[in-house]
Amino acid sequence: MTSRIFRSIVTVAAVILCCSLLIVMGVLYGYASDVQTTQLKDELSIAAAGTEQGGLDFLKTVEAKRFRLTWIQSDGTVIFDTHAESAQMENHLQREEIRQALQYGTGSAVRQSDTLLEKRMYEAKRLSDGSVLRISASQQTLLVLVVGMLHPVCVVVLLAIVLSAVLARRVSKKIVEPLNHLDLEHPLENDTYEELSPLLGRIHQQHEKIENQLQTLQRKTDEFNQITFHMQEGLVLLDGSGAVLSLNPAAEKLFGADETSVGRPFCAVDRKPDMTAAVDAALRQGHSELKAQRQGRTYQFLLSRISSGDDVIGLMILALDITDVQNAEQSRREFTANVSHELKTPLQSIIGSAELLENGLVKPEDTQRFISNIHREASRLVLLIEDVIRLSHLDEGVEMPKEDVDILDIAEEIADSLRLAAEEKKVTIQVSGEHCTFPGVRGLVFEIVQNLCSNAVKYNVKGGRVDVTVAKKGGHVVLTVADTGIGIPPEHQSRVFERFYRVDKSHSKASGGTGLGLSIVKHAAQYHNADIRLQSTPGKGTTVTVTF
Repeated sequence: MTSRIFRSIVTVAAVILCCSLLIVMGVLYGYASDVQTTQLKDELSIAAAGTEQGGLDFLKTVEAKRFRLTWIQSDGTVIFDTHAESAQMENHLQREEIRQALQYGTGSAVRQSDTLLEKRMYEAKRLSDGSVLRISASQQTLLVLVVGMLHPVCVVVLLAIVLSAVLARRVSKKIVEPLNHLDLEHPLENDTYEELSPLLGRIHQQHEKIENQLQTLQRKTDEFNQITFHMQEGLVLLDGSGAVLSLNPAAEKLFGADETSVGRPFCAVDRKPDMTAAVDAALRQGHSELKAQRQGRTYQFLLSRISSGDDVIGLMILALDITDVQNAEQSRREFTANVSHELKTPLQSIIGSAELLENGLVKPEDTQRFISNIHREASRLVLLIEDVIRLSHLDEGVEMPKEDVDILDIAEEIADSLRLAAEEKKVTIQVSGEHCTFPGVRGLVFEIVQNLCSNAVKYNVKGGRVDVTVAKKGGHVVLTVADTGIGIPPEHQSRVFERFYRVDKSHSKASGGTGLGLSIVKHAAQYHNADIRLQSTPGKGTTVTVTF
């Protein structure tokens, strides 16, 4: 800005100086011309008076170096000329100044000479005898005056430019200095040129607007970061070239990335070909999906292109962990298949026995056996349906009324109901411990103890033992059911609480179980926020501990 002000001042000064010189020279030239014209008229008057008195003799005595006198008759014939022979001169009747003098008494004319550097001025006056006396003098043109004054003019112009440059430099610095020290962060607090007040006011308004926009943007950014930070789903934002803009913690954990991944191409963060293909497809088509395994879990990746008008400005990748959903779907399919199978088996037995009885194909002495089989399978079917209904209620999370439950009383009640079955297998069942009361759903607690004790008897060995213990430990109620039965192999221990899962299907069928007992135990324990631990050694027995 300083240089622009400097150049402007110097340019204006130079232009003004040149214009001033031209105007002054023009005025001086005009003044000199007027003075010369006046002198010519005065000299013509003197010469005319002398000619009136002395005639040709007077003119011959006149010595004229600066001007020229010519005496012309009324018909234009030259009588006398101080610079040429009159006989050799042409007729002057058509000369402008002569015609004016003959008509008006006086006449004037200015004619250019053969060169551009000089012109001649003519003044004429009519004498008493009708003749005309003319005087003329040469006059230099303005160009000659300019050329003559060129050297001093150049010196003056040069000095003026140098002086104006020095002054312009100082003035421009003084003008710009307050501008260089403007506090644009606080524009209204500046004490500077009054002409800048509107500009500073607009800057102040712009600052407030920008500040409000920044605060809004920061607030939205913080909200976005808070939302994405606590998301369980992984979220990745890419720019138009496929470089990472941001990752939330879930995405960092999923892809094994960190803060240094920001700015890198996403293909360097996840090098799987299927993900690269999904990214390319989303950039082309606007959306793509991918289901893939990552870190032992199943994820569904939703990729959406982000556009602004016709330009692609980025890509969003949302990673959803669908492992539990898939497992639940798989469990549902398995459960449906298992229920169908478990229902079909007793029904087929019932239908087969009923058809034999209906068609009279059963001997009278075998009738009771077939009826007993129908009754047994129907009872098994009822138990299975009841267990399925219980599991459905537990899956739905239906709120159940709670009461103070004494688990020792329940254990003793169940032990009494199982003593007959235990005696048939030569198994001893023993309940010990202290009365422990806690708020719970009595029916569900009963199911837990019932199924654990029933399994301990069913899968025990002849002459075995079942010990049921109830105790308080650290503010918790602990139920322990230990048996000396056949035990569970290690590879099956993690799955025995699954629905319809059987370690030994033939043995389970023989024992009459539905395959849902331990699954009911698990869900009933989860309903009470209880912890289940299983310890088992094949051939030595199993111990199940439930901590309420």
